[in-house]
Amino acid sequence: MKVTLIATTKFGLEMVVKQEIQALGFEEIVVSDGRIEFEATLADIPKANLWLRCADRVLLKIAEFPAHTFDDLFEQTTALPWEEWITQDGKFTVNAKSHKSALKSARSCQSIVKKAVVERLKSAYQIDWFPETGAEFTIQLALVRNSALLTLDTSGMGLHKRGYREEAGEAPLKETFAAGLVQLSFWQPDRLLLDPMCGSGTILIEAALIGRNIAPGLYRDFAAEGWPAIPAEAWAQAREEAQNAILPGGTLQLQGSDSDPASIEIARSNAAKAGVADDIQFEVKDVRKLWIDREYGIVITNPPYGIRLAEYQELNSIYIALNKMFRKKDGWSIYVLTADQKFPDFFKRARPDRVRKLYNGTIETNFYQYYGRKP
Repeated sequence: MKVTLIATTKFGLEMVVKQEIQALGFEEIVVSDGRIEFEATLADIPKANLWLRCADRVLLKIAEFPAHTFDDLFEQTTALPWEEWITQDGKFTVNAKSHKSALKSARSCQSIVKKAVVERLKSAYQIDWFPETGAEFTIQLALVRNSALLTLDTSGMGLHKRGYREEAGEAPLKETFAAGLVQLSFWQPDRLLLDPMCGSGTILIEAALIGRNIAPGLYRDFAAEGWPAIPAEAWAQAREEAQNAILPGGTLQLQGSDSDPASIEIARSNAAKAGVADDIQFEVKDVRKLWIDREYGIVITNPPYGIRLAEYQELNSIYIALNKMFRKKDGWSIYVLTADQKFPDFFKRARPDRVRKLYNGTIETNFYQYYGRKP
């Protein structure tokens, strides 16, 4: 059965997710802000959930239509074949958001859609009461400029929940976002990658998963696994293929350090849970005491964002240390994610070759990219 899937993502990572979708063999792809739509089959839902590294969720598109009034929304939602997906004992919730639309109240839209789906299912199943003891379904309504998009969330928990991260530092990078930073860089599995302020190790762990070709969703569950419409064999086969695709370890050059011993402990534990403990070297070291003796390499790092004056002074000394270390090392490509727009004033090797605006959660950040000489 042909379906349309939508991978949602952070603003700024759309092209990375598009490339991931193409690499999985999908062709009919439409990119818009924060979402990538592609044609697939039911059996592709497991593959997309298991393999997409930088997407937030995989949604199954049910319908898109103009909705200027509550009547529009109710009538058109009722007309959709919800019984093809939601079982008689299914438990379903509705999440709604509205942006620049006549129907401003997300809560009202939510209850209209819920009521419409219930009416449809009552008529389809010829019953008045639903036990809600079966599989779980989450309907998403996105109302943008009076256009209603209705989808079913196939992922459940966000795709950043890989299952390896028990703990993280104060302002952790989501795993999907960290994977995006790696994919936006020049790093390849045969190159040295260093994160001198690695915190709980997320950037390096995501690089190791990429380098070993480990599907990021291999060790977790997804909402659509409970849906009768998607055969259990499709999930089993997708998992088996992912398991067989893993490359042997021991060849990656991934190094992380941090001044906080507790963070390094957490990083080691997270790497072990992700199955990549032997692929990354972690050590306790202050970035200001770091010494680099290699001619070529890549740095991807996310320094703390200063809030208080004392932190700004601390940040300045970190920036100065980075500048001192890499000023003359033109064989190194440096990638720094920060919300501090003063960073380029301190890193004086050159002006950034590229600056990408990315959102880490709700925080607007810049990803400063300084390209090194090719080895």
